[in-house]
Amino acid sequence: MIMLGLLKLQDLEAFVNGFLGYDLVAQRYVPYAFVYPFAEVLAGLLMISSLLPVISIPLMLFIGGVGGVSVFKAVYIDKRELKCACVGGGSNVPLGLVSFLENGFMFGAGIWMLL
Repeated sequence: MIMLGLLKLQDLEAFVNGFLGYDLVAQRYVPYAFVYPFAEVLAGLLMISSLLPVISIPLMLFIGGVGGVSVFKAVYIDKRELKCACVGGGSNVPLGLVSFLENGFMFGAGIWMLL
């Protein structure tokens, strides 16, 4: 999570432009797209440090859950062919299984920390 968040921060504008193409929350509230990579890095740091699970668990559940639903809708329901912003905005990775798994792992880590 930390590495992927840092990759997104390398070119924040390009990430935001790609992310707005498929994320359901970012399409309705654009500042979320700018905050997302920072939240991902923060959640990862809090997870490995075991500090403040009251912040890291809801954060991971939210960004992983919303991200997973957004990717699933864009790729499998709307059948859109988009580039994934998951490794930064300048990537040529198609949106699909990789980004769905990234969000699934975030959501799963939040569930794991709850238990």
